Amino acid sequence: MGIIDVDRFVADGFVKLEAAVPRETGDAARALLWRQIGLSPQDPAGWKEPVVWAADLTGEGPLGEIMRSRRLAGALDEICGSGGWAPRGALGMVPVRFPRLPPADDRGWHIDANAAQPDGSYLCSGRPETMLLLVLLSDVGPDDAPTRIRVGSHRDAAAVLTGRALDPFEAGPLVDAASSHRPLAYATGRPGDMYLVHPFTVHAADEHRGTEPRFMSQGPVFLTEPVTPDGSNALARAMADGA
Repeated sequence: MGIIDVDRFVADGFVKLEAAVPRETGDAARALLWRQIGLSPQDPAGWKEPVVWAADLTGEGPLGEIMRSRRLAGALDEICGSGGWAPRGALGMVPVRFPRLPPADDRGWHIDANAAQPDGSYLCSGRPETMLLLVLLSDVGPDDAPTRIRVGSHRDAAAVLTGRALDPFEAGPLVDAASSHRPLAYATGRPGDMYLVHPFTVHAADEHRGTEPRFMSQGPVFLTEPVTPDGSNALARAMADGA
């Protein structure tokens, strides 16, 4: 039996990887990020913005341990194929969502920009070059601003993006309309859990209705070859299999 349920990834467009690292590693990473943003878990009076952006660009200490997880590497091999993805040493961007505040206006349905352009920018393309990795660094329940995921929406987005490369602001309304009929799932879990998300899966932020700040990184996994429906790995199967 594999590390993850690959058939579930193909059908749903995402899969949860539980305990990719021990909870203690996730807790230690969160402590570093608290220091980075200059706020404290013991001082809610300082929580004045609904979202504060942190980042891991260096892979310091427990942050790097997370990205070197053997379980993560094994899961990526199962989805992308051995040699189908490029290891990275850092988590990337970490939006910290705070409770008891009016939500930020950043909760639209979208897919992440996933194909590099010659000028260094990224577009939402019918031949994606990245997939999305969500890493939970705090406890995330249904009320704690979990990322919302439209189950099976990767096929809807693939259909509207075939042969196209669009700015994310152009692509958002298209993939939203195409996938609005899909049921919802929520990226909940514990520190150290991860979600591996197909590049075409439509997702969105959620309002924070809980009591504790939510820490979750969202970074790209760079693929060694663009995804096409005629490929042999799970990314390709997810595009080619029936609706």
